[in-house]
This record gives sequence, structure tokens and C-alpha cells, in this order.
Amino acid sequence: MRNPSLWEALGTAIMRQVIRAAQSKALFRALCTIHGRRVMLPDGNSYAMFPTAEKVLELDDEQFSKLGLAFKRPVLRSAANAYVTHGDDWAGLSPLELVDELQSVRRVGPWTAGAAVADYTNRWDLYSYADLAVRTWAGRAAPSHVWFHDERAFGAQWRHLAGEHLSSLTLLTLAWGSHHGDIG
Repeated sequence: MRNPSLWEALGTAIMRQVIRAAQSKALFRALCTIHGRRVMLPDGNSYAMFPTAEKVLELDDEQFSKLGLAFKRPVLRSAANAYVTHGDDWAGLSPLELVDELQSVRRVGPWTAGAAVADYTNRWDLYSYADLAVRTWAGRAAPSHVWFHDERAFGAQWRHLAGEHLSSLTLLTLAWGSHHGDIG
């Protein structure tokens, strides 16, 4: 299911930059729990949403540091500021244009932009499908297949094997890894 919020998709991708999945997941949940809006679920429990861009801009340096997010502070602030300024315009762009536009945000590169747009549009062919996560989960899901370990070679192999199902297979593999993997 696609993420209906471009801001949350971008924030989630930023939270996943550079660090292990388990650490990213823990930091994401902590940020949501402390600074996100709570919504009631049908079972009576509540769920903390990702903080709005405006809320992220209100956080001071100490609040980021207390959550272990000092490293993420500059890019989250940069992205929040850009989203507040350009979010309405971004919503009207094609997925490929949006990937390019998001990369104009300081410290948002191709991987982060592709991951955010994939999450927002459900176009998982825009995700960096040769990254370590896809390579790892493909190898674990189909261990008898001979997978290339080199990122570039794996990308070519993945595109060839997936064919017109590149988006679906990439999403399925990431979801399989999230469910069966050891990411915390």
C-alpha cells in the first residue's frame, strides 16, 4: 500500500539513510512517539504518526539529540523547510520529475529521493533496487539462485529477471525482508 503523505514518505526515507534498518526503525518510532500526532485505532489502541514538517521545524537541537537524531537533524530540517515551501508544487509532478526535484534538497540524494517517491507513488521501479536490502532479501528468499553480489551486476540481473514486474517484485522482496528478516 502506498504512503498517501509525500512528507512522511520523504521523512521515512531520510530516517533510513546510512544506518542499519533496525536502528532506523527504532529512531523512527521514537520520533513518532514523542513528537507525532496520535490517532485512535479501531481496537482502542493509538498509533503515533510521523511528525508534520512544521513540527520538525519547531524542534530544537536538544530535542533531536535526546532522540539520537543529531546526525539526521540537518537533513530533516532541510527537507521540512523545502516541503513547507514546495510541497504543493511537488504534488503535481510526475514520479520521475519528483525524484529529480527532491534531490535539490540538501543531503537528499538519488537513493533517498527514489525511496521516498517509490513509497509515495507505489512505483517501486524508482527505488534503488540494487541496494543492499534488495540483494540481501533476494538472497535469503531464493537461496538456491545464483545472485550477483556486486551492486551494478545485481541491478542488471534483477531488471532482467523481473522484466515488466520490476516494481512489484522489488516491493514484494522488500516486504518479505521486512517480515522475515532480522531488522528488529
